[in-house]
Amino acid sequence: MHVRTSLLVLLALVSCSRGEAPAAQGAGAGAAGTKPSAPAAGSGAVTPPTQQPAQPPAPAMEPYDQELPGGRAAIAMVPVPGGRFLMGSPASEAGRAENEGPQVEVAVAPFWMGRVEITWEQYDAWNTDEELPQSKKPDGMSRPTPPYTDMTFGMGREGYPAICMTQEAAREYCVWLSRKTGRFHRLPTEAEWEYACRAGAQTAYAFGDDPAALGDHAIYAANNGNTYQKGGQKKPNAFGLFDMHGNVAEWCVDELVADWYGAAGGPAPRSNPVAHPRRTDGKPLRYPHVVRGGSWQDEPALLRSAARRGSEPAWKQRDPQIPKSWWYFTDAPFVGFRVVRPLQEPSAEERARFENP
Repeated sequence: MHVRTSLLVLLALVSCSRGEAPAAQGAGAGAAGTKPSAPAAGSGAVTPPTQQPAQPPAPAMEPYDQELPGGRAAIAMVPVPGGRFLMGSPASEAGRAENEGPQVEVAVAPFWMGRVEITWEQYDAWNTDEELPQSKKPDGMSRPTPPYTDMTFGMGREGYPAICMTQEAAREYCVWLSRKTGRFHRLPTEAEWEYACRAGAQTAYAFGDDPAALGDHAIYAANNGNTYQKGGQKKPNAFGLFDMHGNVAEWCVDELVADWYGAAGGPAPRSNPVAHPRRTDGKPLRYPHVVRGGSWQDEPALLRSAARRGSEPAWKQRDPQIPKSWWYFTDAPFVGFRVVRPLQEPSAEERARFENP
């Protein structure tokens, strides 16, 4: 009996010396593993989830500069921690459009995002890559044919965001970037874009509800000087991202689905939702694709975090080609894009849906 007791004491001492804690008794699932409940149907009320990121960036998720071939200007990438937020706008928000609701709870996985929009120098690394053939139509292995006119329209090139590209062209840039860097890059989903723009805020803008403060945070109709501007001149949001409001509107992966926040998007809460563009008659859908953030041409309502806009044929009105180009929007000098890189590499099947919808 005394021997057995001594052995048990000895084992306990050894366990403590290794830093092992006694097993908890009756431990259940922690709060971190609890799935939030959806509001009751017909209640008319939405309980906002915690809008701050659910967890800090993983240790490996540090800001970094993505180098480009030929010594072109690197793309500054900023970590965006995953979390939950309320996507869309409340009915009471000034300037709200019908397609911004009903608000829906969404979970977003961690990713990196470009600190500013892709610049002309970064875009031209692909646009002028002579290893690629030129093609009139995107095919995942080519670059655009030359534009019929200067797509900066004399507003500036060095240090300015690239503009006037179609969503297909922006997507092809991401395919090229992934191939050149060995890291998967793509356009952000609508959910990722809004989550990154809000940076934990529940207000109309990342900085609050008052559009009078936009001048400190955005290039827009009231302060544009009749042109777009170089990126990063205004204040960043809480994630360290510049120009999420204004300067140039930004492409997202998604097709613009008017009732995406309602029945069309499925039950809530949703995890990493994306409305991949549909195909019609075996061909990719050309309109409407989502742009977000508003631009240098726009009034405050279109710069709100929840504001949505869709591409349309009028953006090619001056294109003289027949058929009109797959690469350029001659009448959209307000559209650009930024890239994201998800922390979790997708499967080959999922990657193909982003690269060749």
